[in-house]
Amino acid sequence: MGETHRPESEQPDRDLLERDRPAARSFAGLRPGFEAIDTWIFDLDNTLYPSSCDLFAEIEVRMGAFISQRLGLDREAAHALRHSYYRTYGTTLSGLMAVHDIDPHHFLRFVHEVDLSVVPPNPALDRLLARLPGRKIIFTNGSVAYAERVLDRVGIRPHFELIFDIEAARFVPKPAPETLDALLAQLVCDPARAAFFDDLPANLVPARERGIKTVLIKTHKSWAATAEVTVEAHHTTEDLTRFLAEQVLHPEP
Repeated sequence: MGETHRPESEQPDRDLLERDRPAARSFAGLRPGFEAIDTWIFDLDNTLYPSSCDLFAEIEVRMGAFISQRLGLDREAAHALRHSYYRTYGTTLSGLMAVHDIDPHHFLRFVHEVDLSVVPPNPALDRLLARLPGRKIIFTNGSVAYAERVLDRVGIRPHFELIFDIEAARFVPKPAPETLDALLAQLVCDPARAAFFDDLPANLVPARERGIKTVLIKTHKSWAATAEVTVEAHHTTEDLTRFLAEQVLHPEP
C-alpha cells in the first residue's frame, strides 16, 4: 500500500510483465460494456466519497492559509492567487512551485491536515469493490498519505494495490496526458481493458483519447464545472456506489 512511481532503473522489464499478464478474457460478473475491464482507476476526492461532504472546501481554506503565511498576503489576496494558479497551472501547488519555488512536500502536509470525520464509511462500496475483478488503482493529484487516510475512513483501503499520487507524477498534475501515460506505463495496462472514474471532465479527456472507458462523477461543486471542456465521458453518474451496483456489476445471485 502506498506504492509510488519507481525510477526508470528500477522499473520491471515490460516484456516480462506482458508475458505474465493473464490473457484477455471476459468476466461473467460484469455487465455488457464492462465485461472486459480488468483495471479500475479511481480519482479520490469527490469520487470515492460524496461531494456533499465538502471536504475539499477545508483543503481550499488550508491552501489559502498556507499562501497567506508564506507570501505575507491577506486572506482575500491569498485565495485570489490560489484561484489564479489553479486556472493557469492546473493546481495551486504547480503555480506555487513554478513562481515561488515552494517545497511541495511541505505544502501537501499542511493542506491535507484536515478533519476527515465528515467523510462517512461506505460498507456498500466496500462490498462492490471486492466483487470487481482485476486491479483497483487510485490516481490522485493529492498525496499518498492523504489518500490512505481517506481510504481508511471510507473503509476501502485494502482493495487498492497502487496509489499513483502527485509525487509519482513528478508533480505534473492531471489532466496532463504525460501523467496518465506514466501511470499506464507503470501498470503495463491495455487502455481498452481499463475504466477511469473522475469528477472533473478535463481529467477524463486524455483517458478517452487513449481508449479507456470513462465515467464522470457529477458533483454539485461549482469548481468541478469546466465549461470550456466538453463532457465526453462514456457514462455519467451522481453516485459511484449506485453506478457500480446497477451499471457495472450483475446482481448477486
